[in-house]
Amino acid sequence: MNQATMQDLGRLLLRLAVGVLVLLHGLAKLRTGVRGIERMVEAHGLPGELAWLVLVGEIVAPLMLIIGLHARIGGVLVAINMLVAIFLVHMGDLGRLNSTGGWAIELQLMFLAGAVAVALLGPGRFSANQR
Repeated sequence: MNQATMQDLGRLLLRLAVGVLVLLHGLAKLRTGVRGIERMVEAHGLPGELAWLVLVGEIVAPLMLIIGLHARIGGVLVAINMLVAIFLVHMGDLGRLNSTGGWAIELQLMFLAGAVAVALLGPGRFSANQR
């Protein structure tokens, strides 16, 4: 297998991993509703309607990554979503380890790093945009 094909397969794997895993979080929010997120947003003095943007960051953007359709934009949207989630929910976890010894926000940071990587690398040849 040539170098370009391996790089494109790596991009595909990265897009699928980040896209599917973030999408699962979004689907859970579709089932339970965004009211809890609205309360968190309002507690920070922001309009509750902004909570609906989480569906963009956790449903629309991950689908963009999975399909590879404007995946760089999808990566940026997921990254923004993760930064907001860290700010609204996980600031208290920055200096904390979880029960297994990992960093308490390792999942959110992994999603953030993966999304930024997709935004920087692009979707690769195995995508709807084939770039």
